Amino acid sequence: MKFDDLSKRVIGCAIEIHRNLGPGLLESTYEQCLAHELRCAGIPFMLQHPLPVNYKGVKLDCGYRVDLLVDNKIIVELKSVEKLLPIHQAQLLTYMKLAEIKIGLLMNFNVRFMKNGIKRMVLYFLCDLRVLRGLKKVL
Repeated sequence: MKFDDLSKRVIGCAIEIHRNLGPGLLESTYEQCLAHELRCAGIPFMLQHPLPVNYKGVKLDCGYRVDLLVDNKIIVELKSVEKLLPIHQAQLLTYMKLAEIKIGLLMNFNVRFMKNGIKRMVLYFLCDLRVLRGLKKVL
C-alpha cells in the first residue's frame, strides 16, 4: 500500500471517530478508538511504540513513545488541545527523524471539524540522511 493511500485510510478512521464522539475527550480516549478503527480496517499498527534515542551510536531508552506507528510507515501523534502549537509539530518531526519514518500525521481531536485538526508532515531529506550514513561507514 502506498504512503498516500495509507495516510488517507488513517485520516478516514480519525474522521469517523470524530464524527461519532466529537471534541472534548481525553487524548487517550481517541488513541484507543483509533486503535479500534485501525484494527477493524485491517491496518497494522503498534500502540505506544517505544522510540529510543540513538546517541553516539548507543540506543538509549529515554521514555519516548510514539502514539501509533502505522504499518511501520507512518507515525501518528494525537492531541486533544485547544490549538496545535509549533512545539507539537517539532515533536512529531523529531519522532520521525529518530524513527527514520518519513510520513507523519499530527491529529488534534479538539476541533469542530476534524479536517481542521490534521497536519500531514513529510521528511524529504530522510533519504539523503540514510545515504550520508552509508557514506560515513565507507569513508
